[in-house]
Amino acid sequence: MLVSAKEMLTKAKAGKYAVGQFNINNLEWTKAILLTAQEMNSPVILGVSEGAGKYMCGYTTIVGMVNGMIKELNITVPVALHLDHGSYEGCYKCIEAGFSSVMFDGSHYPIDENVAKTSELVKVCAEKGLSLEAEVGAIGGEEDGVVGTGECADPAECKMIADLGVTMLAAGIGNIHGKYPANWQGLSFDTLDAIQQKTGDMPLVLHGGTGIPEDMIKKAISLGVAKINVNTECQLAFAAATRKYIEDGKDLQGKGFDPRKVLAPGFEAIKATVKEKMELFGSVGKA
Repeated sequence: MLVSAKEMLTKAKAGKYAVGQFNINNLEWTKAILLTAQEMNSPVILGVSEGAGKYMCGYTTIVGMVNGMIKELNITVPVALHLDHGSYEGCYKCIEAGFSSVMFDGSHYPIDENVAKTSELVKVCAEKGLSLEAEVGAIGGEEDGVVGTGECADPAECKMIADLGVTMLAAGIGNIHGKYPANWQGLSFDTLDAIQQKTGDMPLVLHGGTGIPEDMIKKAISLGVAKINVNTECQLAFAAATRKYIEDGKDLQGKGFDPRKVLAPGFEAIKATVKEKMELFGSVGKA
């Protein structure tokens, strides 16, 4: 059964570890992440961007697949199904479809409009027992065609949004989506510290977890980050393993062309990546 991310993140913040949000793209992704979470006895958040939602035939399809897998694979660890960088309309669609958590990304609206729309969603999510993530300050890099440079959020604005009653807050601290450029300045821990001081017990979210050095990840967790999003890293691992299978000519041997065989190395690569991240984030054994 899907659960809200609230309890797992409150525990993570108090216990100084982070829960990974791993974005899903298809059946292999979902199965690999759920099985790894169960093996590691770790809570997990499955992230779905609006683009991936369209690709997977809509939110009801995704809810059906995830609920089916939880049942058939006997997954007993806490699993939240979360809309990543949702639009206002997208949030309502996911709530209706049966997601247990949504992110409203109002960071591109003027702060007053971000506050108004977030307030509405706080009410709806509270009624239905869902967790809600809000964003202040755009996260850099490219996400579904939107390109940002990795700006830092204003701690006062973060407090405004946190005080509305959201479950968790994504604040830009120089992090970006996708691969980090060679001239990246690193995370702004001063900004993170200032945000944490103003938002107290609120679990903070770090987007763009791929490519941030391990020591920075650990420091961010020590400063209140309780949820870290990973997407690109699983995609790169999957692509590399699939490339190797084809380049080694395995698809030409026997029944090697069977999609279950073609996709197996990529599936294992996702599992290995997720395991590595759960160990780094400290969520192993915390289910």
